[in-house]
Amino acid sequence: MTQLAASTLRDFVSSLSSEAPAPGGGSASAAAGAAGAALLHMVVKLTLGKEKYKDAWGALEPHLRQLAESQARLLELVDEDTQAYDGIVAARKLPKETPEQKTVRQEAIDDATIVATTVPMQSAFYAEKALAAAAEILEKGNPNAASDAYVGSLLLATSIEGALANVRINMPGVRDLELAKGFREDGIDLERKTKKHMAAVRDVARAKTVAL
Repeated sequence: MTQLAASTLRDFVSSLSSEAPAPGGGSASAAAGAAGAALLHMVVKLTLGKEKYKDAWGALEPHLRQLAESQARLLELVDEDTQAYDGIVAARKLPKETPEQKTVRQEAIDDATIVATTVPMQSAFYAEKALAAAAEILEKGNPNAASDAYVGSLLLATSIEGALANVRINMPGVRDLELAKGFREDGIDLERKTKKHMAAVRDVARAKTVAL
């Protein structure tokens, strides 16, 4: 496991509150998504094996693998986001005295910017894959853990929104117009899916009186 993901929660929060620009919102978004996926995973496990919820086993068990995959990948992305920022900083520090150095430096900045845009896009992607299961888990899962499923959904939605904010702030530096277009379209698609998922989650949550 990588450095930030392996740190204590106290140390991670402390690093977020420091004067250092990284870790920042991208890493925090990935961490929120990992926590959200973990909560949904917990609710499924609290449902499986309990006879009173047997009718839900078949529907919920298939979600376990995807939730575990999203949780694991989002934890990796906590560190990858900070590493991506460090990559941009390192590229900008390259010498630029000669035309050749300027070319090398610009290419390094371009490459680092693509990475710094791709990483939060991946965070949004994996968080959305987990969120897609949330309404069904909330509806059919152990009712004693309904609030946990709802909180998990909220964390995943926040993860997506935060990750996409980091995508957009880096996009002006993506000089490949086709690639920038792809980032933009993927972001719009993920936003649309997130709104759809959360509308379904909130309908179920209100029915279960865990949301207004």
